[in-house]
Amino acid sequence: MKKYTKPTSQQTKGEVRIIAGRWRGRKLPVLNSQGLRPTGDRVKETLFNWLMPYIEDSCCLDCFAGSGSLGFESLSRGAKQVTFVELDKTVINQLKQNLISLKCDEKQADVINQNSLEWLKKAQKTPRFDVIFLDPPFHFGLVERTIALLAQNNWLEQDALIYIETEKDKPLNIPENWVLLKQKITGQVCYRLYQKIN
Repeated sequence: MKKYTKPTSQQTKGEVRIIAGRWRGRKLPVLNSQGLRPTGDRVKETLFNWLMPYIEDSCCLDCFAGSGSLGFESLSRGAKQVTFVELDKTVINQLKQNLISLKCDEKQADVINQNSLEWLKKAQKTPRFDVIFLDPPFHFGLVERTIALLAQNNWLEQDALIYIETEKDKPLNIPENWVLLKQKITGQVCYRLYQKIN
């Protein structure tokens, strides 16, 4: 079974914790990188309570992956495959190092070092993902552009779930066939779960 080869180590700061599943309680180092904002444990626990009926055997996209916290949690809880997309090369190296420590093979996790918007511009012949995590850096207008690319380029399976984390009070332009299932505000952050219905 092919494993990730160990990348050059980087200085790290802080950690993320896997809440449940086969790696429950594991703590993974997070690289000190500008704009990196891992989803907090309380928000993550609420999100995965929402996703509990859907996450097992799903194919997930951790877009703007950063720490990879949501993707790692998905794998721990039985997701079949997670694709991590991240632009920052040093953050990618830390993601790969954490996958090594979890003994995760390349069939389970695909790590892509690319601008997420550029990667999503590629139209798909068949849908790719059941669950999408969209938690980009705030204040750059990335959410709206990512939503448009996901919808236009056939990335989403029928009944796909789309998690979106934004700054509080940010309006979103959502496709007509995305239905809001859940929404919650914690501090200055609003997080929502949508489902594509056709």
